[in-house]
Amino acid sequence: MKAFAFAAALVLAPLTAQAADWTTAPPATEGLSAAKLDAMSAAIKAGEFQKITSVLVARHGKLVFEAYYDQDGAEARRNTRSATKTVTAMLAGAAIARGALPSVDAPIKTYLKGRPPAANPDPRKDKVTVEDLLTMSSIAECDDDNSFSRGNEERMYLIEDWVGFYLDLPVRGFPDWSPKPEASPYGRSFSYCTAGAVTLGQVVQNAVKQPLPAFADEVLFKPLGIENPKWQMSPTGLAMGGGGLGLRSRDLLKLGQLYANGGQWDGKQVLPADFVKASVTPHANARENTDYGYLIWLQTFNGHKAWLMSGSGGQKVAIVPDLDLVAVITTTNFGVRQPHVISEKLLAEHILAAVEK
Repeated sequence: MKAFAFAAALVLAPLTAQAADWTTAPPATEGLSAAKLDAMSAAIKAGEFQKITSVLVARHGKLVFEAYYDQDGAEARRNTRSATKTVTAMLAGAAIARGALPSVDAPIKTYLKGRPPAANPDPRKDKVTVEDLLTMSSIAECDDDNSFSRGNEERMYLIEDWVGFYLDLPVRGFPDWSPKPEASPYGRSFSYCTAGAVTLGQVVQNAVKQPLPAFADEVLFKPLGIENPKWQMSPTGLAMGGGGLGLRSRDLLKLGQLYANGGQWDGKQVLPADFVKASVTPHANARENTDYGYLIWLQTFNGHKAWLMSGSGGQKVAIVPDLDLVAVITTTNFGVRQPHVISEKLLAEHILAAVEK
């Protein structure tokens, strides 16, 4: 019954005038079927997608659909969960653009000086690069999808120093049934590791000599008109680069549009175009039919390639470049079976299916 209670609070934002800093337009003028989007809303209200809290769609850079299905509405800072990781990748790109990091090939050890000696010392650990963390393919034994992994995210939260947790991990092993990097697509072995993204946040912070939230405000959020982001913090006071950043749904749409525009917003180059291009290029194979870029998922829906910021519960920011479309789906489908499948079904069968020309 709770799903229906959320649905009853549906708020449809007017799309006939300027909505803050988004130019709005009726769906039909940008080639989408209003009737199909209305049918999507009806399905959400009927509980077919469990607890969807908001859906926004932009086409050709214009906001054509915006609806909220909970009590919190447009100003709520949505818990983005691991969609935050893509923001951390963006900040790494901004640090490179400013020369604080020389390139994605920079060894992370250079920016983590003054720390206690790490456990399980190994010269291969000293060679881990920024790109290794961006692509979830470092040598560390770290796998959030394996409850037995020493680097599993849930183990990290039990200790104070999350970066130390990552640095202490042993080198990953490759038994016969687990392909080594050189035998894997793109020459990297993927292993989903939140602790690596947290560590990347520390690397960026140390490189730019600013707290991560301050740097994010300066180089990313303020240029996009994103206000009052809500960061989660580690016990040692490090902003959590691996998840939990609170942003409005419209803010998430801006981040997706930034990538759709090759790093530009409002005619200004916020992130380097070459970094954005590299970010959405396959660097590792995550699973069947899914590749991984720089902390962003690369998938295909209805024959269209898509780049996805993704977080637990089925949080999605989907950029579909050949359709010039960006969509945001936020949820509270935590603890629900296969929440990503639910959101991806909504994306494929309703949002993309509404594109008529």
